[in-house]
Order: sequence, then structure tokens, then C-alpha cells
Amino acid sequence: MKKFSKTLALALALVLCVGLLAACGETGTQGGQQTQTPETPDDEGAAAVVIKIGGTGPLTGGAAIYGNAVKNAAEIAVEEINALDGIHFELKFEDDQHDAEKAVNAYNTLKDWGMQISLGSVTSKPCEATSAETYADRIFALTPSASSTAVIELDATADPITYKDNQFQMCFTDPNQGSASAQYIFDKGLASKVAVIWKNDDVYSQGIYNTFVTRAAELGLEVVSDTTFNDDNAADFSVQIADAQSKGAELVFLPMYYEPAALIFNQAKAAGYAPAWFGVDGMDGILTLEGFDTALAEGVYLLTPFNADSTDARTVAFVEKYQARYGDIPNQFAADAYDCVYAYYQACTAAGVTADMSAEAVCEAMIEQFTTMSYDGLTGDGMTWDVTGAVTKSPKGMVIQNGAYVGLD
Repeated sequence: MKKFSKTLALALALVLCVGLLAACGETGTQGGQQTQTPETPDDEGAAAVVIKIGGTGPLTGGAAIYGNAVKNAAEIAVEEINALDGIHFELKFEDDQHDAEKAVNAYNTLKDWGMQISLGSVTSKPCEATSAETYADRIFALTPSASSTAVIELDATADPITYKDNQFQMCFTDPNQGSASAQYIFDKGLASKVAVIWKNDDVYSQGIYNTFVTRAAELGLEVVSDTTFNDDNAADFSVQIADAQSKGAELVFLPMYYEPAALIFNQAKAAGYAPAWFGVDGMDGILTLEGFDTALAEGVYLLTPFNADSTDARTVAFVEKYQARYGDIPNQFAADAYDCVYAYYQACTAAGVTADMSAEAVCEAMIEQFTTMSYDGLTGDGMTWDVTGAVTKSPKGMVIQNGAYVGLD
């Protein structure tokens, strides 16, 4: 009986080991969020150099369209990279619900997991909070879409302003979006009298607004109506619409995310007001907003670094893969996230990053690479970063036609 028990125990142990080995290389879950673990390549038995990359974003709640776009695209990029020789990534993405406190909690989960490089946070306010953490912990962060200057600034009151040396952005900063939008409206002759509706309790909206009105004044664009709103009155825009309409605004600039913009379009139609509308990258995603009549967005202009209709081979392949897997056309947030992961692949490869390097050592290598390298991606060719962490690349003008984004440039 004792011999039988030992034999049975050995058999059970063997079955357990086989089961554990079979699980290697498969997609699993950690902390309720999906992770991707690369398989060990068949290269003379050598293990892959696996770097842990993490990020936070709104996977649930009102801004979930942005967080899920980033997560989805990052997963595609990691999968593609892990099929290549060289550096591999293990990806873990946490839900922060577009909340700064939850973002910090999510960041701490990632740090405990062993994150070596970061995608930061998807939206600006949460990323301002997590960038303070990554700066203190010396973890390099490249956010795809948090465009607030406070993400990269260390002390905005200093003269000159000082910056967090390990916080970088793949997206345009808010000030760049504002000035570029005013310049585009002027260059294309879209209007001479402009109204602006902006959100005064949102750093994203306020940052774009500030530089837009400054540049508009320099160019001679007349801002005839300047109205605002906040979370407490973000459902009724009748006053703002009436002000723009009564003052003869030919174009209304909307530096905001797509949810309030959708309400504005609907209420303007009910009021019989049909100006030209001009948005920024936060407008990208409005066509997939549940219950939204896309006809209301017909003719809306926006600046974005990504054109999903591009015939560029890389863009076509990415869009086809994203659409087949998730059933949606990828937006600019997705494209920026895809570029983040591939930029990391380029930088880690060039720096010779190894799996046993500490996050701090990887951070120093990434600072050196990102301040000296040039990167070609879906959202721009010849992209570069300066020591502030801001990216240099060119925006593209888009217009919504027949329920789709159409490139103008």
C-alpha cells in the first residue's frame, strides 16, 4: 500500500509539471487584467530577453474607448514583436477608470509585478499623478495619449521650466494642439469669425484653449464667442450654442473629448445652428460612440497624427489586423500606443537591454536612446524627442465624411 501511494504521488506530480509547462507562452491573467507572456524561442535553447511593460488607462467608464484602444493596439504590437528575434515584451495593463487616485493604485500594482518600462497612463489627469510616481521610482514612461504639459513638467514655476527627465509623450502636447489648430484654420481659410467652447475643469481642454486663443489673435482670427462648462453643467449647452450663433461664428472650435462634443452637435442641430466644427485628438472616437448619430458629425474637422484610410503598407496592415480582431477602425490613440511599443523595441534593442536589468538601469538607457534616436511609425516619420520629453511630428488634417475619417493632407 505504501509503494502504491508513492507511485501515485509521483504520477500526480508529473501530470502537474506537464500542465504547468503547457501553460507557458499562453495568454493569462494577472490581477484581473490580461497579460501577454512570450513563448521561449527555439534558438539553441536560449530564453528570450523578456522586458515587462505596463500601463494604466480607463478600460471601464466614460473614457473606456480611449483606454481600450491603447490596450488593444499595444497587445497587437507586443504579439508582433514577440514573433521576432531579439527583445520580447510581457504586457500588463490596469484599469484606472480615468481617475488619478485609481491610476496610482494601478501603478503600484504594476510596480509590484516588476514593471521595467511604462506606457504611463492614457488620459492626462491620471498620467499627471502616475508620472510623479515613475519619476520618483526611476521607471521610464512613454505615454501614448496623455497630452498635458504637466505630465512631463517637473516645476512649471521655475525659470526656465524644469522637466521630468524620464517622462516622454508619443502624442502632441496640449499647447501644440491649440496653436496648430488655429494655424490650420487660418491656412485653410476655414473661417474668420470663430467661437470656442471649452471645459474649464479639465487640464486637457484648458491647455489647448489657452494656446488656441493666443495663436488665433496673432493670426487675426476673431474669437467672437468664448464660453465654457464643467462637470456640473455638461449636459445643457444651449447658452454656449446661442452665444456662438448670435455672434455670427462661422466655425466652432471644441477642445474636448467626444462625449460633450456629441451633445453639442445634437443640441446645435435642434437649435438650427450649422457652423463648421473643428476638434482635436480627443474627438477621435466619436464615430464609435454608442447611440450617436454619426450624421451629426458630418463635415467635422480635426487634427490628428493618424489617418486610418492611409494607403501606407504599415497602416493598412495595422488597420486590417485591428479591425479583424476588435471589430472597430483603430483611432489615433490606438496608433500612438502601437508606435509606443515599437519605439520601445527599437530603443531597447539599440541599448542592448537585458531581462535582468533593474528598472532604474533600463530607465537610464531609455533616456539616452529617446533623446538621440529617430523613429518612423504609424503616426509620423522621423519622429524625435528633446530633453523635455515632447515629441516632434506633423499633424494631419481630417474631415468626417459619410461616417468615416477622410484625410485632407
